[in-house]
Amino acid sequence: MAGARSDPFGAAVSRRPEHDEKATDMKLNHVNLTVSDVPAASAFLETYLGLRSVGGNAGMAFVVDDDGSVITLMKAGRAAEASYPANFHIGFFVGSESEVDALHRRLAEAGFEVTTPERHHGYTFYVKAPGGFTIELGGVDSGEPPA
Repeated sequence: MAGARSDPFGAAVSRRPEHDEKATDMKLNHVNLTVSDVPAASAFLETYLGLRSVGGNAGMAFVVDDDGSVITLMKAGRAAEASYPANFHIGFFVGSESEVDALHRRLAEAGFEVTTPERHHGYTFYVKAPGGFTIELGGVDSGEPPA
């Protein structure tokens, strides 16, 4: 398909029509997540996903990836817990299946609530992150049975 590229899971991703050139330069800048524990959520993203802290405090923090995308973590109200719809999650491409399995083991051994890796749109699993949101972690599906 002309003007298409593949996403990390192998699906074709079409670009906007060529007559709209400025839109093709658009890039996601940040995602804002409301969390119940900003320091714990930030530490999780840094420790397990390799994001870097670029500032913040107990009420708001900013973490970035190597491409410069930012996740803003904002504290839910004083007595409020963060609440998202049942299927809400953010996703990260990890790499190979062995890398997915290694991260899955690391998170499970650290006591985090993780699902079993499955093959749907890639080889993925979900983890409940501190602060009240869910993360999907996935890699390329080799077609081999999960380890």
